[in-house]
Amino acid sequence: MQTVERMSELLTGQVLIDTHNDLMCGLRRYRGYAVDGFDRESPDFHTDIPRLRRGGVSAQVWSVFVSGLQTETEATVGTLEQIDAAYRFAAAHPDDVEIVTTVAEAERSIAAGRIASFLGIEGGHSIAMSLGVLRMFARLGVRTMTLTHNSSLEWADAATDAPRADGLTADGRAIVAEMNRLGVVVDLSHTSEHTQLAALKVSRAPAMFSHSCVASVAAHPRNVSDDVLSRLASGGGVLQIAFVAQFVSRAFADWSSEAEAARREIGLTSSMPWPRAPRPAESADDARVANAAEFPRAGVSQSEAFARWIERNPAPVVGIAEVADHVEAARDLMGVAHVGLGGDFDGVSDLPSGLEDVSGYPRLLAELADRGWSDAELLALAGRNTTRVLRDAEEVAAQS
Repeated sequence: MQTVERMSELLTGQVLIDTHNDLMCGLRRYRGYAVDGFDRESPDFHTDIPRLRRGGVSAQVWSVFVSGLQTETEATVGTLEQIDAAYRFAAAHPDDVEIVTTVAEAERSIAAGRIASFLGIEGGHSIAMSLGVLRMFARLGVRTMTLTHNSSLEWADAATDAPRADGLTADGRAIVAEMNRLGVVVDLSHTSEHTQLAALKVSRAPAMFSHSCVASVAAHPRNVSDDVLSRLASGGGVLQIAFVAQFVSRAFADWSSEAEAARREIGLTSSMPWPRAPRPAESADDARVANAAEFPRAGVSQSEAFARWIERNPAPVVGIAEVADHVEAARDLMGVAHVGLGGDFDGVSDLPSGLEDVSGYPRLLAELADRGWSDAELLALAGRNTTRVLRDAEEVAAQS
């Protein structure tokens, strides 16, 4: 087997960019937005700087996510708070993390030994259907935006909700056009297939899926059909493979649904209210304590009855090989130039064995190397494909 050490050496000085990490939301939920201490191991999270370094991560898109269950105006405020957290996180770790807005800035940051950090909005509800808000977010450094999160909007439809927009409305098409003009990459994760096809038709710049998998390998509403993948590739876009166990494995998705039904029958819930940020007179610890009273660190209520259910119904094992199957299926469908990585760390609780945190990327590359991937193909997957999409979006914006 190819050694993880050789994969780590291969990544040295190269671009490995993950397009979706929810640490900023985790800071709100569990730390009251305190940003210090991530220069050492932080086992309560999937992400910290030592493990990013071990994983070879040289660039990251930090998701600035706000729940779609908030009103749009609340989501706009929350997104600003998330952006603020990302800037404060970088300021707290200046030798390791730097906010960037262009590929050229990212390359300089990586050359200086820092983790180049882009910002990506997760859900168009955050712009409150305002091009002015979108423009201001772009000025603050946002470079990607998923058109929806889990709830359909007036102008775009989600994969996990009833349609409202019949794909994209005229307003939705105008938002995509403005994203192209601003150099904000159209991110189609979370959207319905009808919306995906409409956006791919309208967008003048390559699009991406920041954290999704291949539907023909594992059927799931959040995974992408072969038809859409073909159109994505023809426009120069990239599918970033997520490490979410429910997306990777149909068997795990079925088990997860059964587990949720068992929780409800027992009288438990896995729903998590949107946490509040510290009030002006509060400390981060004050907000952390207040949020902890609303939900446990594990994210779901447990009981002895549910523990017994788990003993009788153990979760299917999902590993690196299953993730590699999605990577290879995407390559076979679209070509190696159209595949990347978007783990969804600190945004989910169920991850494949071997990819439990951000240190695991070399293990995935080693699995693919064992399957015959060349070093050039691995580096394309790790970051070169995604930086091409970001650069192409910049060029479209410059010509607008």
